[in-house]
Amino acid sequence: MDPDNDEVVFDAPEHLRIYKSGRIDRFHRPVLVAAGVDDDDSGVASKDVVIDSVTGLSVRLFLPKLQGPSAKKLPVLVYFHGGGFIIESARSATYHNYLTSLAAAAGVLAVSVDYRLAPEHRLPAAYDDCWTALRWAASARDDDWLAEHGDSSRVFVAGDSAGGNIVHNVLMRASSADNASRIEGAVLLHPFFGGSTAIEGEPERAVVITAKVWAFACPDAAGGADDPRINPTAPGAAAGLESLGCERLLVCAAAKDWLVARDRAYYDAVAASAWPGSAAWLESEGVGHVFFLMKPECENAKRLMDRIVAFIAGS
Repeated sequence: MDPDNDEVVFDAPEHLRIYKSGRIDRFHRPVLVAAGVDDDDSGVASKDVVIDSVTGLSVRLFLPKLQGPSAKKLPVLVYFHGGGFIIESARSATYHNYLTSLAAAAGVLAVSVDYRLAPEHRLPAAYDDCWTALRWAASARDDDWLAEHGDSSRVFVAGDSAGGNIVHNVLMRASSADNASRIEGAVLLHPFFGGSTAIEGEPERAVVITAKVWAFACPDAAGGADDPRINPTAPGAAAGLESLGCERLLVCAAAKDWLVARDRAYYDAVAASAWPGSAAWLESEGVGHVFFLMKPECENAKRLMDRIVAFIAGS
């Protein structure tokens, strides 16, 4: 092997290592859990559904305990997991447990998307998969849970980190799609945004990390780290924010997250745009990136969950 091409260009010891050649070592091997009925008091049931046999795209559905035979239909929440477009799964214990809690707390029928990962499947594969899954879930035709219990007039999208980035890009696609399904609200949890140069309050290492991960996941991106898909506030890109394809937006950040400056800049740009929807901001103090996945019982995580529940309820 050419030693120059075997140079390490990005190293996150607990998660992954990326080489100049395009090779990747994944150290993060999530524990996968089977779908079924949750053993705790939530009573949330889950199941896996393959929605595209060609690409292998699948989703995991989460159905909370229903209160009687005449229970009203539930909002549908389509969720995109994080992991830098490179690691994690909708079937991992981390996301299974989080979606179980979210479905129970918010009273939603949740659809967690197991999209294809880079580098084996470069972007826009993940964007395409998540768009396909959203359209499938919103149709409420091809699955008995969705048909019987899902309210297709109340569709939400949410995601953390890279999944938050996917939420933004799905909203941009929804704005221009013919006969696009109505998206009532979107929740971006610590979304993964970047750029070629640091903005106010952004550490230089954040610029380096996001640029390297983005170049690996989407090596053909026009403009590199200023491609509007990773930098929606880049010169010339921010004007497109007025077309976000949802009615309400909640952007959530963490004060000790290296992405917090980018997340704030995104929220400010949306709020300053001509987008006709309503945008809200929540910043969790004293915590870091996706803390709510690692410490779901902490007070900040509980407050964040309460805010998401209230957002879905319309307040």
